[in-house]
Amino acid sequence: MREINVSLIETTIEKMCIDANYYLNKDIKDALVKSSLVEASPLGKSIINDILENAKLAEEKNVPMCQDTGMAVIFISIGQEVHFVGGNLTDAINNGVRMGYSKGYLRKSVVKDPLNRVNTNDNTPAIIHYDIAPGDKVKITLAPKGFGSENMSKTKMLVPSDGINGVEDFIVETVSLAGSNPCPPIIVGVGIGGTLEKAAILAKKALTLEIDKTNPNEYYREMETRLLKKINNLGIGPQGLGGNTTALAVKILTYPTHIAGLPVAVNINCHAARHIEIEL
Repeated sequence: MREINVSLIETTIEKMCIDANYYLNKDIKDALVKSSLVEASPLGKSIINDILENAKLAEEKNVPMCQDTGMAVIFISIGQEVHFVGGNLTDAINNGVRMGYSKGYLRKSVVKDPLNRVNTNDNTPAIIHYDIAPGDKVKITLAPKGFGSENMSKTKMLVPSDGINGVEDFIVETVSLAGSNPCPPIIVGVGIGGTLEKAAILAKKALTLEIDKTNPNEYYREMETRLLKKINNLGIGPQGLGGNTTALAVKILTYPTHIAGLPVAVNINCHAARHIEIEL
């Protein structure tokens, strides 16, 4: 049995909140550079270069790359041989978010009640997804999620007879309706299967995958490639001003489902696609 003091979780989450908001991931940078070379629209090409310059300045000046520093979404995989000491794990995670958003001068965007709309003033509580795994390691993935893109996401309960064509039509339609709102070029996370809530969690988790890594399943790898082409053919382009770079990637995760169901969720992320992963 391995003991981990929750104070380590606090300090780790604090740093992750800051780093995720300040520094654009290398896979996203590389994808933007690649897209700038093939973007047909001169304006679109210029916008992509501005995005890259913005990321460079944020990193150099240690400031957020976007004013919407998001709601902290955390996936934490806990080895079953780990025992946390020194306090409550959920409290420690929220304390880490609280400290990170304060120390990093990150915008506090969370309201205490969805209808009464009173700000919590510290960006807590976080959205936390726990998973138990073999071993004695703790893997933390933190993804600050802005709501310009979150608001454009959709879930639909299809039926098996809708098939792959129904799934793809729904994904492309969701991106088309989103238009410029999620600040394209976007990353499209897709969850297929499970239940209503499982599909949505899968779509969220898909956004934390490295976009330059291909899907290990050939069927879904081909589906991702096909969907990316369909989405980029929409002509929405960078920041919605036209072009052939509407999305940088489509990432799909699946889960077994009921014989009568075909749940599908589409979670859209802006070009920043902020996420960071650490293993303790």
